[in-house]
Amino acid sequence: MRITSPAFEDEGDVPAKYTCDGDDVSPPLVIEDIPEDAVSLVLAVDDPDAPGGTWDHWIVYDIEPRTEIPEGAKELGTEGSNSWGHVGYRGPCPPGGTHRYFFQVYALDKGLGWEEGWDKTSVLEAIHDHVLAEASLLGFYSRE
Repeated sequence: MRITSPAFEDEGDVPAKYTCDGDDVSPPLVIEDIPEDAVSLVLAVDDPDAPGGTWDHWIVYDIEPRTEIPEGAKELGTEGSNSWGHVGYRGPCPPGGTHRYFFQVYALDKGLGWEEGWDKTSVLEAIHDHVLAEASLLGFYSRE
């Protein structure tokens, strides 16, 4: 499986439009080679370089398998809680320096069936034995 974005290359810079300095909308994503037996997808976006440890920007679970996630995606699946304690996407917003942002997708052999608001740690623990494939896209952003 592979995840890419028409907005930026893997290991490239995330455009300001998708950050707190721009429109703060999620970038468009393309997912290729999803296993045929996948029942659902999970999408997570995080910043492992945040001062207090990994900062979760977005977690969505129970996404129906699809090859495209549009810019500013709404009603994609079930939204989890980000590190701000809210559901939905919040873009890169580092306090200083250049940070890494990982856009990760997991194809699962089941759906979770959970309500909105679960955090990334809980979701990743629940899917551990159900991942058929996974992929990651890395973007960088700096507010310098």
